[in-house]
Amino acid sequence: MQHRIIVLGAGYTGAIVAGRLARRLRPEDVAVTLVNAEADFVERVRLHQLAVGQDLPSRPLDEMFAGTGVELRVARVTGVDVDRRAVTVVDADGAGELAYDTLVYALGSGWNDQGVPGVAEHAHQIAGRPGALRLRERLAGLTAGQPVVVVGGGLTGVEAVTEIAEARPDLDVAIVARAGLGDWLSPKGRGHLRKVCDRLGITVHEHAAVTGVEADRVTTADGGSVPAAVTVWATGFAVHPIAQATALEVTDTGRIVVDATMRSVSHPDVYAVGDAALAKGVGDKPLRMSCASGVPMAWHAADAVAARLTGGKLSDTPLRYFNQCISLGRREGLIQYVTGDDRAVRAALTGRLAAVYKELVCKGAAWGVANPLLGPSRRRRVVREQAAPANPGAPAGSPASTVAADPNGPVESTDQGVRAPA
Repeated sequence: MQHRIIVLGAGYTGAIVAGRLARRLRPEDVAVTLVNAEADFVERVRLHQLAVGQDLPSRPLDEMFAGTGVELRVARVTGVDVDRRAVTVVDADGAGELAYDTLVYALGSGWNDQGVPGVAEHAHQIAGRPGALRLRERLAGLTAGQPVVVVGGGLTGVEAVTEIAEARPDLDVAIVARAGLGDWLSPKGRGHLRKVCDRLGITVHEHAAVTGVEADRVTTADGGSVPAAVTVWATGFAVHPIAQATALEVTDTGRIVVDATMRSVSHPDVYAVGDAALAKGVGDKPLRMSCASGVPMAWHAADAVAARLTGGKLSDTPLRYFNQCISLGRREGLIQYVTGDDRAVRAALTGRLAAVYKELVCKGAAWGVANPLLGPSRRRRVVREQAAPANPGAPAGSPASTVAADPNGPVESTDQGVRAPA
């Protein structure tokens, strides 16, 4: 009987997990189902480009996974019962349940209004495609000289503000940062970021905490205000709320707590990857929400699932960072080299070459999702399973569960590939 693996979410992490499992395991041994609310793969790292009017290629998930053995289910996840091992979904035909033996949770995150008054009513966001398209329409309707304010001095805010300023030099573009602009970068990196902002005519408001958003301005903690015909809110992400409603062990922000193999510390048949998971890297430092964290997490999780099902070996290689890749419009970029625990070092690559580097990274990540069966040649391994008692809480009509021989044993992964961020 096939071992049922359900992957929730087809962003970078979920799609990579599903494809990697299809490449590692025989289809006669496992049934891999990928559940996603949209029929297309969304290049989230390019949504600031979409917002300024650039067109992104269509990437239908059914075409990506055709012939892979992965079953695509276009449906919205509304609940997960980890005790019954069942997922509730809603699709065009209505509500239903999917039973699983192994679950990979990759539902990701959305924008976080931080509880600031007026954000939900007046601000735009680029954490998802619908938000980016709404911002695109709003920006297109602005006339020369109108003010646009990006709130948030992190990677998302920096990429958004430079993209907008480059695409619309006729607008009055500003960024508001709670701390110093680029204060996490090396001196060289900070200097280059400021130089690009100056060249693009971006007004920088540093050490300014936004306390409210109105239709025509943002207000700050010092009593000041910044005019804004359009406010873009880019202050961080909030995870999908479903995990917090389950019996899984989660943090106070709803992220699933996982071990070094991305497996839930409370439910060994559940794995979590990407923004939805709290995983630790070098020095036990929590990994930040990013594609750079999510992609190697996906590799780790897929390899761990395959290893446990086939009696292989688990990797003991910790996840680590190498650089931060930042686009500053289409013609400028910044590659900040970092330590394994994500602290900036002196070295940084800047300018046009850095922009090309970042573009190659983005294309490589999308290529990896779009070609799930391509990669290092590797023989699909046989799942070594033994019969297990039927799960008494499984949905009616679901097949009996099967488990790998010694599924929780201390085994190590045969894949010694580099766990580098995308």
